[in-house]
Amino acid sequence: MKDTIAAISTTLGVGAIAIIRVSGEDAISIVNRIFKGKNLSQVESHTIHYGHIVENGENVDEVLVSVMKSPKTFTTEDVVEINCHGGIATTNKVLELVLENGARMAEPGEFTKRAFLNGRIDLTQAESVMDLINGKSEQARKVAMRGVDGEVGNLIRMLRQQMLELLAAIEVNIDYPEYEDAEDMTTNKIAPVLKSIQEKLHHIIEQSENGAILKNGIQTVIVGRPNVGKSSILNRLLKQDKAIVTDIAGTTRDLVEGSITISGVALDIIDTAGIRDTDNVVEKIGVDKSLSLIPKADLVIAVFNCNEVFNEEDKELLKKIDAHKSIIVLNKNDLPSKIDESVFEGYAVVHTNTKDVDGIDTLRNKIVELFHLDQLEKNDYTCLSNIRQIRLAKEAYQSILNAVSGAEQLLPPDMIEIDIKDAWSTLGEIIGETYSDELIDQLFSQFCLGK
Repeated sequence: MKDTIAAISTTLGVGAIAIIRVSGEDAISIVNRIFKGKNLSQVESHTIHYGHIVENGENVDEVLVSVMKSPKTFTTEDVVEINCHGGIATTNKVLELVLENGARMAEPGEFTKRAFLNGRIDLTQAESVMDLINGKSEQARKVAMRGVDGEVGNLIRMLRQQMLELLAAIEVNIDYPEYEDAEDMTTNKIAPVLKSIQEKLHHIIEQSENGAILKNGIQTVIVGRPNVGKSSILNRLLKQDKAIVTDIAGTTRDLVEGSITISGVALDIIDTAGIRDTDNVVEKIGVDKSLSLIPKADLVIAVFNCNEVFNEEDKELLKKIDAHKSIIVLNKNDLPSKIDESVFEGYAVVHTNTKDVDGIDTLRNKIVELFHLDQLEKNDYTCLSNIRQIRLAKEAYQSILNAVSGAEQLLPPDMIEIDIKDAWSTLGEIIGETYSDELIDQLFSQFCLGK
């Protein structure tokens, strides 16, 4: 990484200020060539300087330039940040001059990638940076920040250290059986240590799966037959007229989306087309799209009309949502009820109508209850941040289970050692102690440019 990279680190578009970030061993000298003000090669580290970006003696923009010298920077390299005015033309011009003077355009996520490769952060911290950028709620921000602060990585390193100490003790017994000071590592002594590691790893996985709700939010779909009040439910949850509401069945032909926050957790809601048998080609596409969303949803809100008899289409819909977390909304309860509510036994049921404020509040409370959101908000989640990390943790957990089983069966320590090594290596992949170049390239390619 001898070359110097540059990119716009702020959001593209018109704004008051834009930041061009430059990182690498030539960062200071490159910016110094186009900066009229103090000589940046002679200034103290972590200082900011007023001046102008110039081209052929002509002022391009009035700027503030921050100089941060290696190794106390995000990338551990020399870093210069040019704070210029946020017009598109101005920002692009300043970046163009930086590139013309020796820098190259950074790849997506390359600044963070350099921070990782240079040992500034581990892989959990790097991935948490992206979570912090994409967080949709206050709770998601808190979870991501624990990752950025290194708490998640420290948990993994602690477990790996326990495994390493156990492996070392086993190795001494295998290689130097005559060594009198070495503790005799029998399977009876190995088993309690392994069970302790197993419990800690299980707790991390459990916390991480619950924490995923805080990070990703609850993907919610509203389904039901046409004209049962799905769009009205959406509008009332969002407290805005997002979806068109009419008395004509089949008004909603496409997906209508919105988002709210409940107990600090984002609820991403999709109102779907009315589900029914139809010969209308356009409506059928909408129905198929609606049905395809059910398996992908964290929560299904199924709406039924109290004033209509429960029919075959309703039965089919109930079958499709049976395996998912669902809430039944019996709408239009201000009209005479014609529905047998016994068919909804085992489901959370909410009664409401277009004029009933309490009904929507009850629906919100049911969501809190179903996902234990009141408890999630109170918990201190230090957890793995994504599917990759959780998958690896589960693989390590399975290896530890195998090792525990081996110890209980009184297998020789050298056989148990194989599973412990597998777990240790797998956990190393989470924090980036072991990795492939392909994995790193793939992970950081998902980052935004300039980060």
